[in-house]
Amino acid sequence: MIGLRRVIAQRMSEAKRNIPHFAYVEELDVTELESLRRHLNGKLERGAPTLTYLPFLALALVRVLRDFPQCNAHYDAERGVIVRYGAVHLGVATQTPDGLKVPVVHDAQGLALWDLAGEMRRVSEAARTNKATRDELSGSTITITSLGKLGGIASTPIINAPEVAIIGVNRAIERPVVIDGAIAIRRTMNLSSSFDHRFVDGYDAAAMIQALKECLEHPATIFIDT
Repeated sequence: MIGLRRVIAQRMSEAKRNIPHFAYVEELDVTELESLRRHLNGKLERGAPTLTYLPFLALALVRVLRDFPQCNAHYDAERGVIVRYGAVHLGVATQTPDGLKVPVVHDAQGLALWDLAGEMRRVSEAARTNKATRDELSGSTITITSLGKLGGIASTPIINAPEVAIIGVNRAIERPVVIDGAIAIRRTMNLSSSFDHRFVDGYDAAAMIQALKECLEHPATIFIDT
């Protein structure tokens, strides 16, 4: 192995060997989110880039991290300290012809939905075409990852060290669920996340994902700045 593939292999091996991963999977009802997404996409001009679930997830994550700053952090192994960040520099795991890259949306907490979606597309495309700058490929404080339509039921994403958390999105499907004693067809999706168990307790990891679930299942709350 040479080049980027060798670097990827080394980083993945080091992360898996050195970080005790705590995996947490939660099911979401994204029926209302899908309705909002379709509504917003329906107002776009023909040919304009459409919204996926990722910008909504990113925006909700920015909101939730205010209450869980221990998840928006780096572990500085040389100094033996945890560095928490006020700003959210969002890594977006991106498959490229050269392998997996993680371009970064810096200061995601200052972006609205459409701006966030546009910036995520821009840095991902730059990574795929080898046009991303060094700054655009470094400095992330937390990463989100998605396999898109190949997302499966659940996954166990590997943490992008020195970060302490990664949030993964699985495939959204319609299926029958029981609501108030009646069967209804709802659109569901799983979040598969991993946390560095040295610094993020299982309870806090679960609480963060539950808060994220609450935002995404009631998408209006994503846009309420409390």
